[in-house]
Amino acid sequence: MGFLKRTHNKFDYKPRYYKGEGNPFKIEHKLDQFRKTAGKNKGIKANFNDAINDLKNSDKSVNKTLLIIVAILVFIFLYIIDFDLSIFKIN
Repeated sequence: MGFLKRTHNKFDYKPRYYKGEGNPFKIEHKLDQFRKTAGKNKGIKANFNDAINDLKNSDKSVNKTLLIIVAILVFIFLYIIDFDLSIFKIN
């Protein structure tokens, strides 16, 4: 029953005139080298703990910028649906 077992062949193709480092066809995310959770075969709990630690130690200025962007988008959405924004004004 050898025809039921299928193996995938891996080819190590290297272009003839490529002078760079490594394989140019390797698929890798640009930011994987900066992430702790990418690349290692760890358990789910270890990946979750790493993600929580990254969240706790994140840059605070990025969080402020993100909050400002979200607030602007919410106000634009409220304006589009014709929500009465006068409830936010102080008399």
